[in-house]
Amino acid sequence: MNRLDKPQLFRAVVIFIGIIGIFADADDTQMAQQFLTDIRTQAEVAEKARSTAVEGSDGWLFFAPELRHLSVGRFWGDAATKVSRALNPEHADPLPAILDFKAQLDKVGIELILVPVPAKATIYPEKISDQTAVPSRVDRNHLEFYDLLRKQGVNVLDLTPFFIQHRFTKAEPIYCEQDTHWSGYGCILAAQVIAEAIGDRPWLTEVEKRDYQAEMRIVEITGDLWKALGEENLPKEQLQLTFVRERTADGTCPVAPWRESPIVLLGDSHNLVFHSGNDMHSLGAGLPDHLAHRIGFPVDLVAVRGSGATPSRLSLFRRRDNMRGKRLVIWCFSVREFTEGQGWRKVPVIR
Repeated sequence: MNRLDKPQLFRAVVIFIGIIGIFADADDTQMAQQFLTDIRTQAEVAEKARSTAVEGSDGWLFFAPELRHLSVGRFWGDAATKVSRALNPEHADPLPAILDFKAQLDKVGIELILVPVPAKATIYPEKISDQTAVPSRVDRNHLEFYDLLRKQGVNVLDLTPFFIQHRFTKAEPIYCEQDTHWSGYGCILAAQVIAEAIGDRPWLTEVEKRDYQAEMRIVEITGDLWKALGEENLPKEQLQLTFVRERTADGTCPVAPWRESPIVLLGDSHNLVFHSGNDMHSLGAGLPDHLAHRIGFPVDLVAVRGSGATPSRLSLFRRRDNMRGKRLVIWCFSVREFTEGQGWRKVPVIR
């Protein structure tokens, strides 16, 4: 072959690789659509049976409303009222409320990091669907929505790629098998990514750092999906949790939320699980604890059981302090809130 043929050969190779990529993307999209159809059917069956628990493989349980959310497609703009479970159609679209909250914070110089918690089935799709192959990402609508938010200036921290990368890097999964929440390991990973996103902002040097220690223990939990399934003979899940405690002159104590903290952790029960005890399974091993361990001081915790969309912002509103002294809000809630919660009202947190 003479030298003049090499550019033609190179172009041919590039074109061939491009064609292969197109077919691969098409196959991946088709697999994702088949997966979404499958889980939508399972969610509908559970709903007709008036159950919130869907049995997957290997003892895994999934939350039917979360499966429904993944399967409904676009959930913002004109599509919102068609898929949202909000009682008031005016509150169906999450986009206006998120942008309004961002604008309020901008006025007073407070940053916002939006941290949607990926659905369990997004990270472990093979545990709920019997497809022969697993698509690279099943939540294409989330990608589109996050891109739209970023174009409007919202800092979206998408945990999904990191979670997918680490879903089998430890013996324990990132999500509980019998509960709707992430596992203790999931809390640790989320805290790591969020702390990296916080980085070394100059105002962090103004905050006095505290000393923490961590220890691991095995804990048996009574998962909410275990209870919903109603099979009492099913063995309960055991988790390895890492408990964080603050070292003080009088010994050690659990990490307590700090009202004066410059960082607010806002959202749903993903911010409470393993942190607040009682029905949240444990005390001192949740996201707020691991965030404190990473950044060196506690966060101000404003989290609710249930919907992290409107009710959590209402909790901020009731403080009536215009968030004085705050520098950063980490708004962390399950992705199912986009369609399955009480709706997305605009709340005048800053007045």
